[in-house]
Amino acid sequence: MMSERVLSLEGVHNFRDAGGYALSGGERMKRRMVWRSGQHHAATDADLDRIAALDLASVFDLRSSRERASHPCRRPPEFSAHVVLCADPETRHAAHVAASKGLRGRTAQSTRDSLARNYARIVFRPELQVMIRNWFAMLGEGQGPSLVNCMAGKDRTGIAVALLHAAIGVHPDDILADYLLTNTAGDVEARIASGAATVRAITGPLDEAVLRVLMGVEAAYLESAWAAIDERYGSRDTYLERELGLDAAGRERLRAALSED
Repeated sequence: MMSERVLSLEGVHNFRDAGGYALSGGERMKRRMVWRSGQHHAATDADLDRIAALDLASVFDLRSSRERASHPCRRPPEFSAHVVLCADPETRHAAHVAASKGLRGRTAQSTRDSLARNYARIVFRPELQVMIRNWFAMLGEGQGPSLVNCMAGKDRTGIAVALLHAAIGVHPDDILADYLLTNTAGDVEARIASGAATVRAITGPLDEAVLRVLMGVEAAYLESAWAAIDERYGSRDTYLERELGLDAAGRERLRAALSED
């Protein structure tokens, strides 16, 4: 299943199909409608040809303006997808970059703890909530395949896709499994090396073990986000409605656009 889900590219990492999962009620999420990835700065011409073949209708880029300026995405010739850009956050770094900053003598475990704390906050970042709300609205209109991406395609993108899966009825075990695919999808060493260059440019030298934690994902991070939502809102359903505009009718519209028998 993973080999079918992952789009193997040379210069774009963690590019994969977020569909195909069973939904509560017996339906299944459509394949090739929702894609997720890291940034496209190093995309080769061959990569661009494969991306063009996806016939994307929209791209939601969750990176800050600083990230986009330093690593602008390459696009296929005559690319016509509607590209939506994220407003700048008060905290300007990706979660894994933020987790690496400010502490000398950081260990792998302290880095894990820092990432978990960042996940408890990321679901409340206003600029990401706006992007996810607009992404859900566009998906619900059934305009065609959509891609969501950030720098590494694992933290901001991971939260966005997990919330989408939760909204349309993907089983929690499958939500977690999709989130954890970052650790094994595609050329893992190339992905880590690519991320390392970006992270070290900001933080300076980092221990290899710390870097590998920063470039991976763990179940505890997503669980931290869910726990923060439950603590503040009582349930994910309430969070989806209040913060992402998905009442019962909106969730049904989104599900109808993304499901098949």
